[in-house]
Amino acid sequence: MEYVKLGSTGLEVSRICLGCMSFGIPERGRSPWSLDEEASRPLIRRALDAGITFFDTANVYSDGTSEEIVGRALAEYASRDDIVLATKVHGRMRPGPSGGGLSRKAIMAEIDHSLRRLGTDYVDLYQIHRWDPLTPIEETMEALHDVVKAGKARYIGASSMYAWQLSKAQYTARLNGWTRFVSMQNHYNLLYREEEREMLPLCADQGVGVLPWSPLARGRLTRDWDETTERSRIDEYGKGLYQEGDRAVVEAVASVAARRGVPRAQVALAWLLRHSTVAAPIVGVTKPQHIDDAVAALDVELTDKDVELLEEPYRPHAISGH
Repeated sequence: MEYVKLGSTGLEVSRICLGCMSFGIPERGRSPWSLDEEASRPLIRRALDAGITFFDTANVYSDGTSEEIVGRALAEYASRDDIVLATKVHGRMRPGPSGGGLSRKAIMAEIDHSLRRLGTDYVDLYQIHRWDPLTPIEETMEALHDVVKAGKARYIGASSMYAWQLSKAQYTARLNGWTRFVSMQNHYNLLYREEEREMLPLCADQGVGVLPWSPLARGRLTRDWDETTERSRIDEYGKGLYQEGDRAVVEAVASVAARRGVPRAQVALAWLLRHSTVAAPIVGVTKPQHIDDAVAALDVELTDKDVELLEEPYRPHAISGH
């Protein structure tokens, strides 16, 4: 395993982050394909054994049960000081007023609920899951600053927004002497590269570490275009992220992988890891092999010709994932 500083901070994270959306009680959320605690724990243990120290979850994953499963497993298998634990706030957790969003009331309530479920006094990285157009950014940034000053989070991060929104948030925090975002968790992979236009250059300029979600395009980069899985058949959100024209990119990944003699997942992740702004792709797993491929990708060095073949078929997309 390799480790890197997150953006311009002193925080060291493993170059592979374990995404924990696939862990949770299936009946308690919008992810019927998720793994229950018995099935999740061996994967968390395998990740730790592989040197992965960075774990990313969210309050909305399986209605909070992802946080509960991850928290219990890490408490048993790892030392709290040795891991980097991240979670998120924004999604609706209950009906009625203040049940979601980024108001001061919602943030202050949800950080306490997350800490209780995770069984810890603090998270290392507290991220806003999306932009909240209904709450002034001043209110959100001050509340996040107070969460940090209260010792409930060490750093704060953002996810999936326009570059102007991240810039506005950072400027607002700097103007008021509040804590700024140190990371951007965004939709970025070989099938969706719109982040290269503005977001990645902004993050590079501002020293913000990039943590791509769906680095394997919900598995599409690991299998033939027409091949389906249980998740792909029922994932309505995922069906809107990619388009028929992406087939050529998937075929290019298959070609490079075959020539190199490695799984497609390793090629797709190696392409992400070669970008200097990318700190750690967030890899969701449901099988041990998924962890093995993610770690092995660190040793795959793509040639200039490989990169040319992988990038040439890309065609622009409408903005998605916000």
